[in-house]
Amino acid sequence: FGIAPDENFVMTTTSRKEITEENFSELVKDGVTLYLLQSVDQMLPLATKERIDFLPHYDTLVKSGMYEYYASEGQNPLPFALAELIDNSLSATSRNTDIRSIQIKLLFDDSQGKPAVAVIDNGSGMTSKQLNNWAVYRLSKFTRQGDFESDHSGYVRPLPVPRSLNSDISYFGVGGKQAVFFVGQSARMISKPAASQDVHELVLSKEDF
Repeated sequence: FGIAPDENFVMTTTSRKEITEENFSELVKDGVTLYLLQSVDQMLPLATKERIDFLPHYDTLVKSGMYEYYASEGQNPLPFALAELIDNSLSATSRNTDIRSIQIKLLFDDSQGKPAVAVIDNGSGMTSKQLNNWAVYRLSKFTRQGDFESDHSGYVRPLPVPRSLNSDISYFGVGGKQAVFFVGQSARMISKPAASQDVHELVLSKEDF
């Protein structure tokens, strides 16, 4: 790597966990992206990219919750899709000690290239690994184990109360990705973990699939 003999450096995961002799076998696996930094909290000098590889059944994308939405007894299914999209924001902001802010914006200009639906919140944020896990179809947020870093830290299971701003409002339970592809052709998630200076961005598109 061209490191001088007297230069100090650290190797970390994309979640800024330092690699040591003790945790090397646990954290370093085939396909894992690592950072080589001067310090754990060093600002990244430029943007980095990480490709996520997984193979879902084609129906999970092509049908994308269509059965659930079109089986909505003749009702307009768009509000149900929006409910799925803001469900993540409700979970992410459930532990906020100050104001919970969730915005839904309909963008019809060229700022995103095409018309878009934007859901913006001031929640806890997600690490790159948690974004990776979110991208994997059929990977329940309650059963992410093994090689998958748990994202339970960002999700709070609400008490079983009537549907409200403090509970899961996910209408069909088919998830945000299915709702995204019911509404449009791609998903772009930008997230900054509360305890990190790094900003992570995930893009899923029907064209790429």
